[in-house]
Amino acid sequence: MSHDFSRRELLATFAATSGAFLLPTPVQATEATRAAAAARMAPGGYALKTYTPHEYETVKVLVDYLFPRDERGGSATEAGVPEFMDTFLDLEQGMRVAHRGGLAWIDNQMRRRVNTDFITASDADRRAMLDEIAYPKRAKAEFSHGVAWFNSFRDFAASGYWTSEIGIEDLGYMGNVPVMEWTGCTAEAYNKLRG
Repeated sequence: MSHDFSRRELLATFAATSGAFLLPTPVQATEATRAAAAARMAPGGYALKTYTPHEYETVKVLVDYLFPRDERGGSATEAGVPEFMDTFLDLEQGMRVAHRGGLAWIDNQMRRRVNTDFITASDADRRAMLDEIAYPKRAKAEFSHGVAWFNSFRDFAASGYWTSEIGIEDLGYMGNVPVMEWTGCTAEAYNKLRG
């Protein structure tokens, strides 16, 4: 099967899906995170379920732009976000067309600009492309479908990151902590609510 899409096919896909897709519920995200983590530990490593190798590499580059390694924690790839996304798409097949269509769209746009796909383009070229679709209020009308797709992609990646061990640690989430005595709302918090 060829993975080269014509402009017409890409626009038809976006028109049919509005360039966006449904996001996982918290329960679905947690289940996909657990399944992906288990699959990563399998002998031989993670085996792709939905993505082609090229799509997988593209997702890895994109999610690390969204969640790079920094002083707070690991990157999205270290958190297993690409595996989470691939696993979730395997479980929720209705998202595949819009999601994979967006990956093809971003490659197509990059080829028009610099005659290469997204992952082999320079960092500067990739960042310039993302700047055009990451900020909906500043985006050109001609990129509206790409903007809708990228916003959904970003939310999808965030679902994977914030349900991963690295993401939970980054949030500082402690889980349920028993409160032995309730003393009410602090004056500062109450004043802020009244605002």
